[in-house]
Amino acid sequence: MIKAIVFDMGGVVVDLDIDLCIKNFKEKAGFETIKEYLDPWHQKGFISDIEEGLTSAEDFDRECLLRSRPGTSAATVRACFCSLLTGLNPRTVALIRSLRGRYPLYVLSNNNPITRAWFGELLAREGLTGVFAKEFYSYELKLLKPSREIYDRAVAEIGVRPEEVLFIDDSRSNAEGAQAAGITTLWLRPGMDIRAEVERMLDN
Repeated sequence: MIKAIVFDMGGVVVDLDIDLCIKNFKEKAGFETIKEYLDPWHQKGFISDIEEGLTSAEDFDRECLLRSRPGTSAATVRACFCSLLTGLNPRTVALIRSLRGRYPLYVLSNNNPITRAWFGELLAREGLTGVFAKEFYSYELKLLKPSREIYDRAVAEIGVRPEEVLFIDDSRSNAEGAQAAGITTLWLRPGMDIRAEVERMLDN
């Protein structure tokens, strides 16, 4: 029986637009090589470092500015970065509202302090501040999905058995990592009806 539901953030709760983010970095900051660092599921280089908690938001600013046109501000590169997150996914929001009060809800995300803050603003706009019992972020845990340890840490803090957790992620490797940790997992693929799939799994 499922006793807790854990959502990935980007690609599940929040819609992503990597092409827009790349376009903004190139046009507004002159960061022409940004595509080398951005990935739909697993970031690279200095962006991976901030998500693993190895570097700070200020380090991120500095690395971006080194690669941007002279005169670009830290505020500009952060705005470009946050343009990756285009808004909350309406289907997931509907699911979260339907589950609220029925199950404790959580987030487990490869994330960083910059986009995490933007995520908080998006939740506030929908009246969903505090909807998650806890949010587990890679940069705070200093662990990245799909490492086994990050799933074990989250399950231990939730306080149930792994199979009693339903974890939803749009990354195949992250979903497989959760499965290997014994967690009940939904790999959310393009076009899948998240609400129907989750309710089906909860009914089983």
